[in-house]
Amino acid sequence: MREEVKGAGQSEEQTPELIRKAAEHGDADAQRNLGVMYETGDGVEQSYEQAVEWYRKAAEQGDAVGQGCLGVMYYNGAGVEQSYEQAVEWWRKAAEQGDAIAQFNLGLMYANGDGVEQNFEQAVEWYRKAAEQGYADAQSRLGFMYESGRGVSQDYRQAAEWYRKAAEQGYADAQIRLGVMYEIGDGVKQSYEQAFEWYRKAAEQGDAFAQVRLGSMYEYGQGVEQSYEQAVEWYRKAAEQGYAAAQSSLGVMYANGQGVEQNYEQAAEWWRKAAEWYRKAAEQGDAAAQSSLGVMYANGQGVEQNFEQAVEWYRKAAEQGDAEGQRNLGVMYANGHGVEQNYEQAVEWYRKAAEQ
Repeated sequence: MREEVKGAGQSEEQTPELIRKAAEHGDADAQRNLGVMYETGDGVEQSYEQAVEWYRKAAEQGDAVGQGCLGVMYYNGAGVEQSYEQAVEWWRKAAEQGDAIAQFNLGLMYANGDGVEQNFEQAVEWYRKAAEQGYADAQSRLGFMYESGRGVSQDYRQAAEWYRKAAEQGYADAQIRLGVMYEIGDGVKQSYEQAFEWYRKAAEQGDAFAQVRLGSMYEYGQGVEQSYEQAVEWYRKAAEQGYAAAQSSLGVMYANGQGVEQNYEQAAEWWRKAAEWYRKAAEQGDAAAQSSLGVMYANGQGVEQNFEQAVEWYRKAAEQGDAEGQRNLGVMYANGHGVEQNYEQAVEWYRKAAEQ
């Protein structure tokens, strides 16, 4: 949860011996730095237990970073028995001193109900404190709270504003979320060009979802000149990370000869990979994956065509409220594929999909 420890490094002049001597004389900065050294194995043999000991000494003197570090150790159960309650206690001490990372971590604990009773209002309060200090993780999470209406009145404009602050710092998740808002026009004026730009920034950082969206925009010429070659390039980047939607799309490009030489063997190979990933997620209850796996069975992509299996996976997704699964299940009932033809059932599932 705490990706980096701010202010926890030491200068080249501060050798392990000098830091230890200062720490043993009660210097809180040195105690915290010695803790970092033990945690990372920098200049000393790695020991989480020793890291905890020195973080605790600094924390008990009121050192905010030391308190934050000790909270991390409790959260991860490193060198000490895992305790979310203790993590919350130490992060609260640091957060109340204005430590942005601790404020963010405390917000996460309230949002998830870890170590404290779940409280979205408190989560928003702590996210805001960190966000106002410019902490990108917190800005993005605060944007999500506004977008979803958790702990605060739903406000897409506020969501976009906070996503933008984080996105401009290079935070990939916020860049993606801002891209989605531009793509659909929530909280901002709809703009495929802006959506493309934000997806591109995240895609260049290696985010698979953003790479897929960028591929799709190139494929359909949304916000950028249509280019099947560029679509294939971005689909491939995400596909090689194991992203099933990209593997499926790349299979389609090979099957149709769009951006690549037509190659049914390559198409089948990418569809097979996609089907494997969709199955893993589907069996864990992921509704979108269940719906996608149904499509693979219906079309015979990566698996032997089987309408009954398609219906089974569409139904699982549909019963979780997935609109695509409901729509596809309606199609199967309307056409009598994998189930006995039943127009009443088809209409019922179409209606459920439309109501979302």
